Amino acid sequence: MLRLAGARLLDGRDLPEVLGLLEADPVASCMVAARVEVAGLDPWRLGGEVWACDHRALRGGRVDGLCFAGPNLIPLKGNPSALRSFADRARRRGRMCSSLVGPAEQVLGLWQELQPDWGPAREVRDDQPLMALGKAADVAPDPLVRPVRPEELDRYLPAAIAMFIEEVGVDPCAEDGGAGYRARVSELIAGGRAFARFENGEVVFKAEIGALSSKVGQIQGVWVRPDRRGHGIGTAGTATVADRLVRGLGRTASLYVNGYNEVARSAYQRIGFTQVGQYATVLF
Repeated sequence: MLRLAGARLLDGRDLPEVLGLLEADPVASCMVAARVEVAGLDPWRLGGEVWACDHRALRGGRVDGLCFAGPNLIPLKGNPSALRSFADRARRRGRMCSSLVGPAEQVLGLWQELQPDWGPAREVRDDQPLMALGKAADVAPDPLVRPVRPEELDRYLPAAIAMFIEEVGVDPCAEDGGAGYRARVSELIAGGRAFARFENGEVVFKAEIGALSSKVGQIQGVWVRPDRRGHGIGTAGTATVADRLVRGLGRTASLYVNGYNEVARSAYQRIGFTQVGQYATVLF
């Protein structure tokens, strides 16, 4: 078993214990659980590494921390000592992630450790309510919102790019001409996890199921074309996606939202979402 500054790289022998930890808070851990349930703990299949900090063998030992290191760095569990260990391992590995995201206490604690070496961040979003819905929506779904078909990729992609720029603040096509982002969106469409309302051939509402574990689906990329905002399209459209998760797939629907976005928070509350935790994101 590899060790580095108290943080251990986990392998297949640790899978039962890791799954148990993820199941303890399925909404907060959805992004990591969705990967681990499919790929196990092999870094090549997982697209990242899972680290633990326990100062003993994980099997039968108390785990003080759990962290996923991949496209995003996601600390799920960690006391201050564990976060220092994760920060040390992350520094030695080098920054390979586009963001830190996850439970706010762990993310902000880890960022405090990493900031002297990785800072400054492009943006720190320290107030992101994590919301969940485990029943039918309180708002009637929009019957015009449906899964996007593969042949509609070129009509859907401009809306996805507009959403990304508006939400994240960078152009997803800047580095490679958009090939990577196009492939990711195409994958979501092929999996039946991209939803839209088309009017005159153009997208006026979109949303996606970004992570899908055995218990939870996380909604992402909610967007309404600017000229159609304020008419309830986003609320009803999000209710459609939540309904697909809850009644169609038997999952809890979840999402996280910037605390300052009062319009979105109010819409999600009308649908029936309630806050179950607190997220934070550090963007690079």
